[in-house]
Amino acid sequence: MKHFSRLSLSLILGMGIAGPAFAVGEEDTPPKPTETTKECPDGEIWDKDSKSCIKSSAAIIDDDQRYDAVRELAYADRHTSALMIIETAKAKDSPRFLTYRGFSLRKMGDMEGAMAFYRQALAIDPDYILARSYMAQGLLQQGQRDLALAQLSEIEARGGQGSWAHRSLKMALNGEYTDY
Repeated sequence: MKHFSRLSLSLILGMGIAGPAFAVGEEDTPPKPTETTKECPDGEIWDKDSKSCIKSSAAIIDDDQRYDAVRELAYADRHTSALMIIETAKAKDSPRFLTYRGFSLRKMGDMEGAMAFYRQALAIDPDYILARSYMAQGLLQQGQRDLALAQLSEIEARGGQGSWAHRSLKMALNGEYTDY
């Protein structure tokens, strides 16, 4: 098995080859609304097969579907529903769910709770750049620009330059309203 230096790994990740920094649904932009946000009540996800809303705890729903729904609901400002779905995830303590728990709490005004979940996600996976981006945007909201810039540098050092996490943080740092 070949070993890669940190620089080589950063170059590989920066070229868009799949790596730990890019999880399902995070590749380029915020999610587009689907029937989950348009039709389903809190705690339910649209099932394409049955063409109906079903409880997120249903056995036919896997964590990737839950994650996509959480992400979509969080961006649609349906944070209570996103948090309800996270609770049904089998891997609810994974970095991706911890990050969106933090995102939703931050948007609901619980900055302390949000930061705790971002830190938990990064303790598990320091290369999880989406957690770094959302944490930095929270720091920016708190007037801690220097700490937000430090997270931008971390994202870049970990091969995240050009990713949605990187672009949205740069927009926030430039004073552009991102609401993310």
